[in-house]
Amino acid sequence: MSERTVARGERLDGTRVVRVLGYAVYVLATLLALSLLTVGTIAIIAELKGTWHWAIHLQSTVSYVGLFISYLLTALVPLFGLLLVSRWWVDDA
Repeated sequence: MSERTVARGERLDGTRVVRVLGYAVYVLATLLALSLLTVGTIAIIAELKGTWHWAIHLQSTVSYVGLFISYLLTALVPLFGLLLVSRWWVDDA
């Protein structure tokens, strides 16, 4: 069983940086999709139930998830732009 180790002082190459940026963008985009799926699910349940109790759940969910999505997009948009530029810059990616 071999372990991959990084020697002290080893520099990051461009391909590894692009790969890490890609993983970060994919994780944040997945969180965005799951957040929207959560809001949609609560909205469908609230519409089917039609009670004030589920309307309150929908209102609080939209409030909190909207705040979460705004922070998520604040990180996702610049990282996606950086990923596009880095893929253009590094030809091996």
